[in-house]
Amino acid sequence: MEKISYKLDVFEGPLDLLLHLIEKNKLNIYDIQISELLGQYMEHIELMREQDLTVAGEFLAMASRLVQIKSAMLLPKYEEAEELKKELSGQLIEYQKCKRVAKILAANISFDSYCREPAKIKADMKYKRSHPPDYLISAYMAAAGRGKAKIPPPEDAFSGIVKRRMVSVNSKIIGVMKKLWSGRSIRYNSVFDDAEDKSELVATFLAVLELIKGKRVRVEGEGDELSLKMINGGGKHWKKEN
Repeated sequence: MEKISYKLDVFEGPLDLLLHLIEKNKLNIYDIQISELLGQYMEHIELMREQDLTVAGEFLAMASRLVQIKSAMLLPKYEEAEELKKELSGQLIEYQKCKRVAKILAANISFDSYCREPAKIKADMKYKRSHPPDYLISAYMAAAGRGKAKIPPPEDAFSGIVKRRMVSVNSKIIGVMKKLWSGRSIRYNSVFDDAEDKSELVATFLAVLELIKGKRVRVEGEGDELSLKMINGGGKHWKKEN
C-alpha cells in the first residue's frame, strides 16, 4: 500500500475517511487489510492535528476500534477479529450505498427552483372511465351477491332445526326398562318400533348406550338375532313405574 500523499480533505465522519482510503488503494471492502489501513488512518489523524483541525471524538473512537481488531488478529484464535471485521465491512458497504443514492438524488434536486403550494381544485366526482359490458355485469352480480349475504335468512331455513321435536334420552331409558321389566329379554330391534321420527330413534339409541354403559342391560346374539337383556334386575336404582 502506497504512502498517503494527497491534499487533506474534510470528511463527514470516520466511515467516510475509511471508505476514501479503501477506494484510493483499491482494497477489497469485504476483506479489509486492517494493519495497513490502520497506518494510513493514523497518519491522516496526525495531519488533521498538524493543520490545527478539530479531531472529532468519533474519529478517535474509530481508531480505537481498528486497534482492537488488529490486536484480536494477533491472538491464536482470532474468530472475534473476523466477526469485528465483518461488522465493520457491513457498515462500510451500507454507508457506500447511502452515498451512491445521495449522489443520484442530489443530481435531481435544484435549490434554485421555487415550488408553490398546490392550488385547491374542486374534485370532479364524475366517473369517466369506460368498461366492457361483460365486466360491468360481473361487477354488478358480485355486488348483488355481497348484499344478499347481509340479509338475514328466512324462517323456513331453520324449520328443520328449530321445529324438530326434542326427545328426552331419560324418558327413553324409562321406556326401554319398562319393556325389559315385563320380559327380561326382548328383541333388540323392538325397542325402536314405537319411534315416530329420527329424533326419537336417536334418543332411543342413546338410551340403550347409556343402559349398556351403566351395566344395566347387555346385547346378545348376532345379526338379526340380536336381543336386549336386563342384568341383575336392571340395577339397584331401577324401580318399576305403574
